[in-house]
Amino acid sequence: MSDLVLREARTSDLEAILRLYAADTLGGHGDAWTDETAPAYAAAFARIVTSEDHRVFVAEDEGRVVGTFQVSVIPCLVDRGATRVRIESVHVDPARRSRGIGAALVAHAEAWAREHGAAFVELASNASRVDAHRFYGRLGYGQTHLGFKKVL
Repeated sequence: MSDLVLREARTSDLEAILRLYAADTLGGHGDAWTDETAPAYAAAFARIVTSEDHRVFVAEDEGRVVGTFQVSVIPCLVDRGATRVRIESVHVDPARRSRGIGAALVAHAEAWAREHGAAFVELASNASRVDAHRFYGRLGYGQTHLGFKKVL
């Protein structure tokens, strides 16, 4: 992992990012990089990178994308108007897990959050990803809320 580079994602990283998402067999969303889906992912990525409040990052090792995450700044009225940052879609290549890449990704996300004035960071993890929950606990994250989703 000595060559690990953390950087903002580029359009040319999209296929590799989506392959990381597709490898998530526990909490995945059915993501797959195909000729049919690529335009939708490219459009979403374009919306993200043109916003001041959203970014996608990758971890690159020996020129290969081995991890990724997304961050979003959320201004709040609660907590006396505190700014929070949401960390999402933290994924590491399954063959590269348990080598410190995930911890490096989260530390980078936290540093980015501090630079953007966040009072705290939050993240969610699929209920079935118990190994990820232990990982986040080791990094100091506490389970403080119960989340809900509704498909529209």
